[in-house]
Amino acid sequence: MKRLNTINSESLPPEDASQRQKYLGTKGLIVFLALLSAFVPLSVDIYLPALPTMTRYFQVAEYKTNLTLILFLVFYSLATLVWGPLSDKYGRRRVLLMGLTGYVIAGVLCALSLNIYELMLFRALQAVGAGAATAVATAIVRDTYQGRKREKILALVQSMAVISPALAPVIGALMLTLTSWRGVFVVQAILGVAAVAGAIAFQETLKTRGSGNLLQTFGRLGVVLKNPGFTSLLVIFSMLSIATLAFISSSSYTYQETFHQSSQVYSYYFAFNAMGYLAGPFVYLRLSARFRRGAIVTVCFAVVALSGILIFGVGQSSPWAFTLAVLPASVVGSGIRPPATYLMLQQQREDAGSASALMSSSQMVMGTVGMIIISFRIGNPVLLIGVLNVAIGLVCGGLWLGMTRWPLLRAVRD
Repeated sequence: MKRLNTINSESLPPEDASQRQKYLGTKGLIVFLALLSAFVPLSVDIYLPALPTMTRYFQVAEYKTNLTLILFLVFYSLATLVWGPLSDKYGRRRVLLMGLTGYVIAGVLCALSLNIYELMLFRALQAVGAGAATAVATAIVRDTYQGRKREKILALVQSMAVISPALAPVIGALMLTLTSWRGVFVVQAILGVAAVAGAIAFQETLKTRGSGNLLQTFGRLGVVLKNPGFTSLLVIFSMLSIATLAFISSSSYTYQETFHQSSQVYSYYFAFNAMGYLAGPFVYLRLSARFRRGAIVTVCFAVVALSGILIFGVGQSSPWAFTLAVLPASVVGSGIRPPATYLMLQQQREDAGSASALMSSSQMVMGTVGMIIISFRIGNPVLLIGVLNVAIGLVCGGLWLGMTRWPLLRAVRD
């Protein structure tokens, strides 16, 4: 199963495959991709306000409730490594239908959980289904669009996707005033049903399917990782998730316990910060029309470090000060995603599903590291989040500047 792995040009399929979507259409495909990309944020953020409530309901230690979140991300990361290569062999549509159906079933089981251990198990199963959505979404973009349009679609899809972190905590907090935490998982199951409907309408975009047996199919992950350009970029951009997920996973406890805010008020602070995630890709698109991609990425890493300094300096004074200090890191953290994804996809002509899976998985693995660090409660969580942003901004920025000198990565300097 011989394939060409590395490219340094814009040479991609000439046809815009979005025109072949008979039922979804061009705009419908973008909405569908945004929904797929939003699966993990919705599966995580919508139930963040309920974490303290669930801890009291099950009468367990806080870390056990947090495990429902950590296990979700761990199994999601592992699942993407399965679904991505399978989508290269069997097609995007078939994988989506299998994974999304499993997500719906697991969501219902989460709502029916009788104890924290059942909830952990069903959240793990739910994560396996969610992995199909995000692993395949980026691969579909790679199949369908080319050149500058691909980067614009990535920015648009990711911008639409990050609306979910802005709305999800508000919805989750509102639901807690109307129903129990179980209703949150019912909503997730309904979301899954909508995605299944979209997958039924979706028409296959994969033109050339991988050959060989299953062992050879999963071996394509190793082939992609042997590409030094892809893997180096993968490590650098994935490390940003350490600081991002540390903030997201601890936000409900930080606002409700450190700053003594209600779950409803917490959701407003979180939604305000999440608007930064929404603005980031659009800011990048505006800047990319005037400045080089590589220079923008460099500035983004510097802003992450500066945001960490602000958090460390003034973040403890009030919830608003903390929110405003985190905001710059949120904006550039999402703004860097379109060029990061574009650059990594540029390193791979084939194996888009495997490449997409590795991107999703590595982000979650790094994010889980951040969640574990913050869950140890080492001192004040506000200060720890500040330290993480400073460290990640400096380390990633330094590695990035070193990589821009590589002749292999021409797209970096475009």
